[in-house]
Amino acid sequence: MDQLWANRAESAEAAITKRHLKRLWGLPGTQLGVVAWPSARRYSWFGTWHYWWQAHLLDCLVDAQVRDPQPERQARIARQIRAHRLRNNGSWVNDYYDDMAWLALSLERACRLAGVEKPRALKKLADQLVNAWVPEDGGGIPWRKQDQFFNAPANGPAAIFLARYDDRLRRAQQMADWIDEVLIDPDSHLVFDGIKAGSLVRAQYTYCQGVVLGLEVELAARTQDDDHAPRVHRLVDAVGEHMAPDGVLKGAGGGDGGLFHGILARYLALVATDLPQRTPEDAAARATARDLVLTSAQAAWDNRQTVDGLPLFGAFWERTAEVPTLAGKEAEFVEGAVNASEIPERDLSVQLSGWMLMEAAHTVAESQAPTQ
Repeated sequence: MDQLWANRAESAEAAITKRHLKRLWGLPGTQLGVVAWPSARRYSWFGTWHYWWQAHLLDCLVDAQVRDPQPERQARIARQIRAHRLRNNGSWVNDYYDDMAWLALSLERACRLAGVEKPRALKKLADQLVNAWVPEDGGGIPWRKQDQFFNAPANGPAAIFLARYDDRLRRAQQMADWIDEVLIDPDSHLVFDGIKAGSLVRAQYTYCQGVVLGLEVELAARTQDDDHAPRVHRLVDAVGEHMAPDGVLKGAGGGDGGLFHGILARYLALVATDLPQRTPEDAAARATARDLVLTSAQAAWDNRQTVDGLPLFGAFWERTAEVPTLAGKEAEFVEGAVNASEIPERDLSVQLSGWMLMEAAHTVAESQAPTQ
């Protein structure tokens, strides 16, 4: 079974490589993901590039390197990192703490799992995320600089990174406790989006659940604190009940939303493989997480299109994917977020989620495979 998912993950990687990966401005030793396929000229020349989408592309490349280590892919990872900094005006930093957290997570994994080390970048990003903590203003860390919106998509990935990097466990625990005290829906037990000027923003997105699961798993594994595993159990059950009709994780269309359920799949896979098994409830949460990943992955695979022999994934995994064209409205950046293309399958975010899901399915299937 794990070989089946390895083959599907390899196909997803090949599709992104063929359709989206391109040198930045033709420069040797660089590579970024073109944000649309088919692509208009301004996209293929990276007039638009979406910092946080590229961080998830890097994360998927690291997944693939873990699955099947190759010197050529390690070189691609290094090219992706180099191009990211170049396209970001020679800097790792921008105004959005959630963006920086996603890049920090992928750089840390590239170092730890793929041997591509960027210690100064990690230090720079860690300092940004540590210094953004403002409990006196109601946070958490804010979504972006000079903002009073404190949300799960910034605090979750930032805290996962800090738990993994330089053992900043105390701050990661403070952030987890803040989320648990402020952002958990008492009725559904799902994670609210955030808090703005003291008022809850009650939207409940799949990726918010994902990053909180990832954070609580890291802390359950790294600390002696008994609070974290029960939070994982509660949230896995809530996701299964409210965000996975017929066992398939809910999609959120294209644009930024194209990444949301892929991120949830990544961290459900982490629950399935890394939540310490100390109680029957731990085993049950791991099993539920595994089933959600595999059921979603099978649905996404069954509903894919095949273009030139390679998969094209749908924005909604339970529906047949639509093959995009150059016609129709393109994704655009509006007020800090990227809206969807008219056909969401055109967006790199949607295809990255499909790839992320295939890698997650491989990870959980491999963890269940009998050892020789």
